[in-house]
Amino acid sequence: MIRALYTAASGMSAQQLNLDTIANNLANSSTTGFRQLRLEFQDMLYQNLITPGAAQSPTTVSAGLQIGLGTRSAATEVIMTQGELDQTNNPMDIAIEGDGFFQVQRPDGTTAYTRAGQFQRNSQGTMVTNDGDPLIPNITIPANATAVTITQYGTVNATLPGQTNPTQLGQIQLATFPNPGGLQLLGSNLLQQTLNSGNPVLGNPGGTEGLGTLQQGYLENSNVDVVTEFVQMVLAQRAYESDSKVVKAADDMYSQVNNMTR
Repeated sequence: MIRALYTAASGMSAQQLNLDTIANNLANSSTTGFRQLRLEFQDMLYQNLITPGAAQSPTTVSAGLQIGLGTRSAATEVIMTQGELDQTNNPMDIAIEGDGFFQVQRPDGTTAYTRAGQFQRNSQGTMVTNDGDPLIPNITIPANATAVTITQYGTVNATLPGQTNPTQLGQIQLATFPNPGGLQLLGSNLLQQTLNSGNPVLGNPGGTEGLGTLQQGYLENSNVDVVTEFVQMVLAQRAYESDSKVVKAADDMYSQVNNMTR
């Protein structure tokens, strides 16, 4: 009975974290470039009352008697499916259609990665994120540029006064990873390389590295499916409710044992 209390409590604790993850997904269902998170569970240790394979007689082998001790939250997986593209008609908005991440330089000099292509020009004309992190490689747009075009392969061109042909300003490069799901979430739509993600593979959009192409004037929406998250929320609630009933049942049984001594 005591074992059942702790086993059911582990399930309740795991479902609390599951609900926290679902709540975060729903809260970011409108966040540009957000990637859905999924909590993964793992069963805990088993108590071997009878070890499987133990000989019960010279001709009989036991199937074993094992009692599980509950579950725990093992990992959070980042789901890297494509989000829908939303047309903004802003020439500084760029969406990635396919695999890959934009590279940006953080204030401490390290490189972070993002799917949110909401760029703008700072006071020097450099393309930066909403937080002021410059795009890597740096691309500077002249203040007198009358039009900026970005091809699906990442070439940035600008039309300048007195010129009939556009001037190439730079080339946007994307990064991909052997295991994108292993990237660390930093907040502010940024991700960071880890040992689990592997080293970045750099290349031009639409190149031989398997990177996606760019769509100017579009932003990628969150890949969270709100309906699916509501279904998962109901399942988490029911699982939590079931575990709580096990706690109550074990408590009732324990109470009956105590009453036998009176």
